[in-house]
Amino acid sequence: MECAFVGCGAVAEKYAADLDSSPLSPVAVCDLDADRAASFAAATDATAYTDLDTLLDTTDAPLVVNLTSHGAHAAVTERALRAGRHVWSEKPLALGAERARDLVAFAARHDRALGCAPLTPGCEGQRLARRALDDGRLGPVRLAYAHAHVGRVTEWHDAPDSFLQVGPLYDGAVYPLSLLVSWFGPARRVRVADAIDPWPDRESRAPERPSHVEATVAFADGPLVRLTASLYAPHRSREFYSLECHGDDGSLYLADAGGLGGDDHTPVSVGRVGRAYTPNPLTTPPQRTRYLAGPERLAASVRQGRPDRSTARRAAHVVGICNAIERASDLGESVAVDGSVVDDAARRPVVWSVGGDETGGTAPPTPPTAALRLPPVGFGCSRYRDDTYVDRRASIERALDAGYRLLDAAELYGNEARIGEIIAAPGSPDREALFVVSKVWNTNHGHVAEACETTLADLGLDTLDCYMIHWPESWAYTGPLRRLAELPVEKQEALTFPETADGERDRVDVSLESTWRRMEAVYDRGLAATLGICNVDLSTLADLVEFARVPPAVVQVARHPYRPRDDLVAWCHERGIRVIAHSPLSVPGLLDDPVVTDVAAEMGVSPATAVLAWHVGDGVVPIPSSTDSDHVVENLAAAGYRLPPEGRERFAALEDPTFER
Repeated sequence: MECAFVGCGAVAEKYAADLDSSPLSPVAVCDLDADRAASFAAATDATAYTDLDTLLDTTDAPLVVNLTSHGAHAAVTERALRAGRHVWSEKPLALGAERARDLVAFAARHDRALGCAPLTPGCEGQRLARRALDDGRLGPVRLAYAHAHVGRVTEWHDAPDSFLQVGPLYDGAVYPLSLLVSWFGPARRVRVADAIDPWPDRESRAPERPSHVEATVAFADGPLVRLTASLYAPHRSREFYSLECHGDDGSLYLADAGGLGGDDHTPVSVGRVGRAYTPNPLTTPPQRTRYLAGPERLAASVRQGRPDRSTARRAAHVVGICNAIERASDLGESVAVDGSVVDDAARRPVVWSVGGDETGGTAPPTPPTAALRLPPVGFGCSRYRDDTYVDRRASIERALDAGYRLLDAAELYGNEARIGEIIAAPGSPDREALFVVSKVWNTNHGHVAEACETTLADLGLDTLDCYMIHWPESWAYTGPLRRLAELPVEKQEALTFPETADGERDRVDVSLESTWRRMEAVYDRGLAATLGICNVDLSTLADLVEFARVPPAVVQVARHPYRPRDDLVAWCHERGIRVIAHSPLSVPGLLDDPVVTDVAAEMGVSPATAVLAWHVGDGVVPIPSSTDSDHVVENLAAAGYRLPPEGRERFAALEDPTFER
């Protein structure tokens, strides 16, 4: 779509940086400074203007990108709308709420698209924070702290006058306020506000409005927010554009409410009440949102015949909040926020689901046809580590706090009751946010329904997201396997690894097909949403798929660079079956292999991260298991990395068909 840039200053250069890869094509630019307009026009192959009306009369570009100074936004936007153009405006939409609402109303009456920065509620760190809010970990959020330390613009900006004219609210506070409105809907009242004028005596230019503002803002359906906006506090102070939300069950910290992403693998931290914060890593490679993303989306809405005004409605409400803060400060009393034009219905919850979504769910890079969308990395809950049984309660809690959403359990592990207690505890994600896997053990192939019912009772769940056969081989029945972790080790071993009188494994003749029929009966009863099988070779899996009425949705196998199981993975993906890799890091010597360590060093990550990233890059879900709190976070963060092509080639050369653990 052809567009016109109005305003050719520093922010225009940021928008123009991505024009080469954009569907937008600037045909005209306008700036009061003729030299600046000419220079920007030459760089963008557009025609330069110094008068907006002349540009609007001369060009028919349907979209105007308004990048003028803060105080000029409303006037430029109105002139462009009246000339029949769609408009994307830098923030703020206006300096007065009534003016902002009038612009939105005019655009609506004339079916014009109107958008306004910031677009940061849709950036990766903010989406990750939204996911933490929506998956229930915080409980009801009743309090928040927001900072907007714009900093001393005379020291870091080459054109500070516009900032000095409008003060810190209309340039800085709009970032956390836009995010809060996006998350919680409209604000209703400014309970208290104060504004002061700290400023260095050495500065020849001073703000025309108070340089530092403090306010407490009540949201209609959300928290009470303490907001600090400042031109005096340095913009690289400890709290820059941070936002901290506190709920009944936990707290969330987002370091940069205005960040565009692309430079931080762990932009969010979440902590349950009474606990330290746990970093929440991205589960896709960091990607910076381009400045042009806003006008590009606006243009797309026009092409689709649905001119969008949602960001303008939000921006108008944010202006109303800023106005109310100023009035409350002037009057020394509580002030209601003017009527809202926020579209509450447009606030769609962002919750992880089995099907995934654009805010957190991720299909595998090589997506199998019609397959489940799973979290890219899951968490293994086995208690058996280093030849002994260990308590996994703390590590599983840490995993949920870090953002893991796939828990791999099994009746063999004996800790399903403990996992159930963790899932039910305040500060854990809502059930709908989790993908819970469990497995029937070898001794229960003839008693699948009993085993599944026992597992569900221990977990405190009505349904498993996937119920799997742990191993295809059937052993003698030893009774229900419940709460094994509470039994002496000798008793656990006797129940789970039965032996004949001569010390051999006590196998029984229960066919895989008959076991699968019992699995299908569990599925028919709604006790499992999907079925799967573990530790199976391709031949056996092919036979199972041939006779299965309900085909496996998930296959779990041991997989690592020495035995990548490429034939099995490809076969599964062709049929829409997801592959989970258990024990991905426990292969002897793997993390010390020179190829693995060299590739990891080149990536700037640990060997474990490189191995897990290799799995994710193949569309396989690894389920590492760790009791080290730092490793728990690091393993999930591996989903945000990809091996470079040369690294993948070197990993492929590690394959050894003769390798045995």
